[in-house]
Amino acid sequence: MTTDTTIIRLKNVCKSYGSFAVLSDCSTTVARGDVVVICGPSGSGKSTLIKTINGLEGIDSGEIQVDGVPVHDSRSDLRALRSRVGMVFQHFELFPHLSVLDNLTLAQVHAKGRSEQDAVTRAEALLARVGLSDHRDKYPAALSGGQQQRVAIARALAMDPVVMLFDEPTSALDPEMVGEVLEVMMTLAQEGMTMLCVTHEMGFARRVADRVLFMDGGRIVEDCSSDAFFGDPSQRSPRAREFLDKVLGH
Repeated sequence: MTTDTTIIRLKNVCKSYGSFAVLSDCSTTVARGDVVVICGPSGSGKSTLIKTINGLEGIDSGEIQVDGVPVHDSRSDLRALRSRVGMVFQHFELFPHLSVLDNLTLAQVHAKGRSEQDAVTRAEALLARVGLSDHRDKYPAALSGGQQQRVAIARALAMDPVVMLFDEPTSALDPEMVGEVLEVMMTLAQEGMTMLCVTHEMGFARRVADRVLFMDGGRIVEDCSSDAFFGDPSQRSPRAREFLDKVLGH
């Protein structure tokens, strides 16, 4: 375990696909309870960066620590780490052949070692929390995109994570469904969950984020408070100002 408030630490992280550098010398820290939004243009390395935090993407050099676990070290038990780092993807990733309830209990029983009854109790509480108690016996195909994403969030929470990672959780949703997912995420932030979120939802970022990482060309170009990022664009880098002009001008 870390002895200070830092729960995530990235130091000089680099990753390439062949000759293409997708991450270049990325360094930052995240404190417990922080809500950090990662934004930037398409192809800037945002999703790759967040996937390196629980080892879904390997790195070529640098260091990553999550709650004291060196993710970059091949000797680390990444399976155990992933059971404590919740991940919510763009396309839900639910098991289509399992009911909503079974989607939430499977990993609790097999990865956490909980009894079936304890897993069901936890799952039912989380489904109530995301407003889906009435859908526990349905299969994912019977749910809307927004409902599926809320199930995915509940499934991640069922593992009692110390950190939640969100990789563009609303980008595959119809506009009418975005709000219901963001509302759940806002509640998590208000409750003190440590969160890193790749998103283009700048309204969410302004309202909820403590910090903003702006990426471009595989680099972290800006790492500052949300108030500083949105409140005084004139102090930001030219690329960040250009990005803000486009996303806030609509």
